[in-house]
Amino acid sequence: MAPPPWAGAASHEQYFVLLTGANSGVGLGIGQRIIDEFLASRSLTSHLILIPTTRSVTKSRDTVQSLRSHLGKTAKTSKVLRSRAGPNYDPQTAVSRVHIYSVQLDLCNIRSIYDAAKQLVHGEVSDPTGLTGSVRIPRLDAALFNAGVGGWSGLDWFGLIKQFFTEGLVEACTFPSFKMALPAATLDKRKLLGDGASELKSSPPELAEVFCANVFGHYILAHELLPLLSRTDPDEPQGRIIWTSSTDAGKEHLSFDDFQAQRCHPPYENSKRITDLLCLTADLPSVQKVSAPYFSSPATANKPIKPRFYLSHPGVVCTPLFPLHWALFWLYWAAMYVARWCGSPWHTVESYLGACATSWLALADQETLDSLHAERVKWGSSTDRAGHAAPKKTEVEGWGWEGKVESPMGLQREKGERVLRKMTGRKKDALYPTEDGLVEFEEDGRRCWEELERLRIAWEKAVQEVDAKEANGKRE
Repeated sequence: MAPPPWAGAASHEQYFVLLTGANSGVGLGIGQRIIDEFLASRSLTSHLILIPTTRSVTKSRDTVQSLRSHLGKTAKTSKVLRSRAGPNYDPQTAVSRVHIYSVQLDLCNIRSIYDAAKQLVHGEVSDPTGLTGSVRIPRLDAALFNAGVGGWSGLDWFGLIKQFFTEGLVEACTFPSFKMALPAATLDKRKLLGDGASELKSSPPELAEVFCANVFGHYILAHELLPLLSRTDPDEPQGRIIWTSSTDAGKEHLSFDDFQAQRCHPPYENSKRITDLLCLTADLPSVQKVSAPYFSSPATANKPIKPRFYLSHPGVVCTPLFPLHWALFWLYWAAMYVARWCGSPWHTVESYLGACATSWLALADQETLDSLHAERVKWGSSTDRAGHAAPKKTEVEGWGWEGKVESPMGLQREKGERVLRKMTGRKKDALYPTEDGLVEFEEDGRRCWEELERLRIAWEKAVQEVDAKEANGKRE
């Protein structure tokens, strides 16, 4: 096999990024922003290897072509690149340092998740356009978990009007209470496991579609990718797993009696609350007892440095994720801009701006993230009225901004740019974090980890049992 195109670069000048759900919306914006910020901030001899995932070869091909088109435009028009390289700058030198491949991944298909992880860890990734050959990936520096589904059916018009007149445009556009959720769909085990599902000794638990796409699928994927994300040497840069949440992930959306929101809770918001709890409590003392087995596997026995979870959200982005008639979609788009002009920091509106927080978490140097205790913060993409984007600390119900009790008076006196202050963009009825609330949040996090681990182990056993039966059948 021919050496990869980055073979001549030193290991520390190679950066490997996996991005799920990259074919449209915020995912495509993240891919574009990663390319731009990598070229603008890293050395002129460094290489970016970007691996977007989609659900089909056709979508992978379209995504890779779209990202390459953006790369070419950036290389030709970027004033930053031109100023860094000097008068003899050649755009092709920038293009030649970004390599885009793809993997097919369906997060609602458990076998697809294991197959994609196996391909990344043990196999090769390909270029669906055929421009370059297949390559092996030695590691992953960052895995960006963006893919997901909404699970909404439309709007409660009475609720919309009521919230608009009682709470105002900005609140209604940031924390809407009028979205109507579809009845939770349960995935067909036979489709997930094949004909062998009926012959299992013990059937694995049911999986709700939105829960699987937004949380559980990524949860399995991260575990299976530990050989690429873990490190042997403490001096090596730690692997990063960056999860995508939402502005609307309140405590009321999660009930442990209906963990996957199969009966009464909105599935999307439920999945984002679980995501918040999962990420922000991963390193807390009581949770580590439960999470420790997740971060270990026989394949990482010689790699004791586990990856770290980080949490982001794109703000409020106008994408087709929410089902609206085209005329209403444009009204919605206009309302988003009005909310921003009214002072909301969360209305990024455009996918590229919504990608800000995730891109920053993926590319910031580790010293910066460590100094900010970034793993304890939910980082949101925010903008000022002019559309200048920046990562901003986001309040999480029960956790606050940094997992600690803060004085309301001190928060009111916070200095710095207004749009980045903690109190800016705060939900009107939000409560300040308390010691009791932090204890409850940690306990809820532990319970989330316990349930996710229970599900992961059950499905892992089911997949292994079906694979073993299929292998025996082939031998016979």
